[in-house]
Amino acid sequence: MRNAALTLGVIAGIVGMIVGFFAYGYTAVVEQMGEVHGVMEQVGDVHVFRAVTVLAPVLAIAGGAMARTNALAGGVLMAVSAVGMYWGLGFNVFTMFPIVFAAVASVLALAAGKPDEARAHF
Repeated sequence: MRNAALTLGVIAGIVGMIVGFFAYGYTAVVEQMGEVHGVMEQVGDVHVFRAVTVLAPVLAIAGGAMARTNALAGGVLMAVSAVGMYWGLGFNVFTMFPIVFAAVASVLALAAGKPDEARAHF
């Protein structure tokens, strides 16, 4: 389960970074070119939006990288990433895979116990 959490977390982070690049670029284009009613409108809070597009994918990658050695911390980071992407970017056709991958990876990491211990890591 730890390997699956690692793989899904890293994939979620990479896909999230691609979505984040375009989302960050969208806000920059609207800032430079101006709004076009009904076509291009600026998001509510640009700074929070940009922070989420940068931080959430990084948390997914870091959580995935931690999943093998420290599943609890990795699972928490990936859960925070999934919630952050959902809160900041919403759930749509572009964000559904990184959000779901990070959430499933989080569940797998949190459900995994250490292989050499009889009890879970809680």
